[in-house]
Amino acid sequence: MSEAMNPTLESILELKKQMGMSVIGQEHMVDTLLVALLTNGNVLLEGLPGTAKTRSIKALADALTVDLGRVQFTPDLLPSDVTGTEVYQEVDGKPTLHFQPGPVFNNLLLADEINRSPAKVQAALLEAMEERQVTVAGKTYKLPELFMVLATQNPVEQEGTYPLPEAQMDRFIMKINLDYLGADAEEQIIRMMRSEDGASKAKSEPIDPQQIFKAREQIRDIYCSDAVLKYMVAIIVATREPEAFEDSELKNWIAVGSSPRATIALDKCARAMAWLKGKDFVDPTDVRDVVHGVLRHRLILSYDALAEGISSDRVIDEILSQVAVA
Repeated sequence: MSEAMNPTLESILELKKQMGMSVIGQEHMVDTLLVALLTNGNVLLEGLPGTAKTRSIKALADALTVDLGRVQFTPDLLPSDVTGTEVYQEVDGKPTLHFQPGPVFNNLLLADEINRSPAKVQAALLEAMEERQVTVAGKTYKLPELFMVLATQNPVEQEGTYPLPEAQMDRFIMKINLDYLGADAEEQIIRMMRSEDGASKAKSEPIDPQQIFKAREQIRDIYCSDAVLKYMVAIIVATREPEAFEDSELKNWIAVGSSPRATIALDKCARAMAWLKGKDFVDPTDVRDVVHGVLRHRLILSYDALAEGISSDRVIDEILSQVAVA
């Protein structure tokens, strides 16, 4: 698939370029956000303060010129603050209940510090993330056709937080881990902020959101051989049957493996990554490019692994070293 002959791919690469101009040193985050958007998924971003989590989401909304809703999750937040609620109104002197949509009725929803609200508020997003609809007072309301939840959480401040349950973590197609950047990137950030504080920023040509839907159609046609399919399945099965690898520490590191949603997500994301590279087929490199984002929040590590400071990414690296391409 040639980039020059595919205007849809050219539009998405232009979207990536525009986001990269606003987000310095986080190329993997930009790529992951695009893969999630192209697969109609939701993303969980975990990182220290100031790692461009919110900025990258705003850059995505600005480049697509779509509606962005934001909810700052706090302990006193109510589900209706996210989904909306019915309000009392008088129409022609008659009392009626009118549905007032919440911030979830936007194309992109930024759920900022999602782990600071209790489970009932987190659960309010489940239907929206999975079914692309919201049910209030027995009535169902469809969300926009282009819809994506981007949730953030701070890995440092855990006091007074409500960790997301595994069932909801599984609803995110990918998770991004962010850390502080190096000195060179910090210098670029300072120069970028100085230029933004000066003259008005030149507006880039907006990307037509319809290109997202066209890209999704093309990604569905990306070819995946039986060998690559078996490779993806073998990776997921390895998380559930780590004892099969006798010469590895996997059996001591994994308490619970990944669900079938992980297999589906890995297939979707690998095809989207191959498409972004301008290819019409998936190879094992594409699988390895997305597997950490797909699996790192879908593994429950054992007490021994946590005590040893073993991360999910370290476990995934070990799985990749053990599982061979069929």
